[in-house]
Amino acid sequence: MKEAVFPEVGERYYEQTVRGLRVRVIPKPGFSKTYAFLAVDYGSIDTHFSLDGKAYTTPNGIAHYLEHKMFDMPYGDAMNRFAEFGGSPNAFTSFSMTAYYMECTDHFADNLKTLTEFVFTPYFTQKSVDKEREIISQEIKMYEDSPGSRVYENLFRAMYRSHPVRVPIAGTVESIREITPKMLEDCHRAFYTPENAMLCIAGDLLPEEVFAIVDASMPDVSGAVPVRNYGGIERQTDIRSYSENQMEIARPMFLAGFKGNAPMPGVDAMRREFIGDLAADLMLGASSPLYQSLYSEGLIDSGFSAGYEGLKGVSLFSAGGDSNDPQAVLERIIHEAERVVREGFDQKLFECLKKATYGRKVRMLDSFELCCIYSCEYGFDGVEFFEFPSVLQAVTMEDVQAFVRDYVRPETASLSVIRPKEGGDSK
Repeated sequence: MKEAVFPEVGERYYEQTVRGLRVRVIPKPGFSKTYAFLAVDYGSIDTHFSLDGKAYTTPNGIAHYLEHKMFDMPYGDAMNRFAEFGGSPNAFTSFSMTAYYMECTDHFADNLKTLTEFVFTPYFTQKSVDKEREIISQEIKMYEDSPGSRVYENLFRAMYRSHPVRVPIAGTVESIREITPKMLEDCHRAFYTPENAMLCIAGDLLPEEVFAIVDASMPDVSGAVPVRNYGGIERQTDIRSYSENQMEIARPMFLAGFKGNAPMPGVDAMRREFIGDLAADLMLGASSPLYQSLYSEGLIDSGFSAGYEGLKGVSLFSAGGDSNDPQAVLERIIHEAERVVREGFDQKLFECLKKATYGRKVRMLDSFELCCIYSCEYGFDGVEFFEFPSVLQAVTMEDVQAFVRDYVRPETASLSVIRPKEGGDSK
């Protein structure tokens, strides 16, 4: 058993590999709630892969479809088993990860056993798979009717030519029609192996007892990790600069994106995330001169936000919200970036926002959920989440200035706009 201590943030964990599964226990003494998060390094972008020398191409949305079907067990619905033991379970699929989690105040061993059993036990019948198709189709249509989802998805389609991030996480109504029980079984066999997953648990627990429960409940499964294929290299300037739709909204909504290069794996990815978020705060945060100017002129409102996102093979810097003149906001952002490249940022503001970033990260440690999510998310990339203070401390103002120079340029910019339908209320 490995013990890791992080005195700077007041955290520690115990970790052990159990039947191929990396299991981490984060002690939270004195709390009655226990939270367990079982993540699989498999998301919506993993549609092309090879395993044991065979290449696979799967329908868009299959990772999300598989998440829905994993609760089916030979004995019935795993949700009912959790309810029997007072557990509260849920799951989600992102571009790069599928996660199953539960929290409980009692019967921890029974709930953990249920979690590990159903995630690693494939059970797909034709009847069940067909029934789920209509449910997921309705979910997809709901996203298509959401302006917030549409503006985001349109931006990704405009910015990326081949990377699967350009496809919505749930896929399309057409793509999920192709999904069969055999495809679900293939994807489960490829990705749902202990070696491609991580279990993180936070609560007032003895690590040895947790490892023993996992050892007793884990099905006897193992397998090689597949080789993923995300298509060709995405060139920064290979974009469509504008996309627009009309929907039932009162005011135009926009999202401006600036395409970056693929982040390096490991600590460099965490470092670039800090740099990108600091760039967003310094250029476009509520305390920035540009934000104050745009807000006072009525070009943006309090819902405006900006940030950085890095995934396997792609990265982007984005900003968006509601505006009657999205193009003017984009032009002002580019103009501010040009000024920053010439003159830099205010040093005092940089130091202040860097401390604020550190404070936000430390406050996140109060959340069982976020401790587990980030432990797994960074863990899949070979990074230790609790070492973030040293990574953040090493970031300089020159790093942020260089980020703005590399990302925020006219030739890397794409603007996604949702406008009110003609004849509607556009006040």
